[in-house]
Amino acid sequence: MIVGICTIRLGLPGTASLKDKRGVLKSLMARVHNQFNVSIAEVAENDSWHSAVLGVAAVSNDPAYVEGLLNRVVQWIDESRLDVSLLDYEVELVR
Repeated sequence: MIVGICTIRLGLPGTASLKDKRGVLKSLMARVHNQFNVSIAEVAENDSWHSAVLGVAAVSNDPAYVEGLLNRVVQWIDESRLDVSLLDYEVELVR
């Protein structure tokens, strides 16, 4: 069993409050979960409304599949979400 973990650091330039941030992240996390069938949650910087850290996880028997899936999630966020900016990400596979 392979567990893939992706940590994504985002900038949220258009948010002016924690309420704005929650709205942006709720929409983004729902779309990612529905489109890619991964688990996703905000894992750090909960009280900062200018940035967020998301954790994404997927499980499979094939490490190439998990790594590719997590990279596609990052690519989708970077290319299709104009309301957030991708600052950094890290993909880790645990066997």
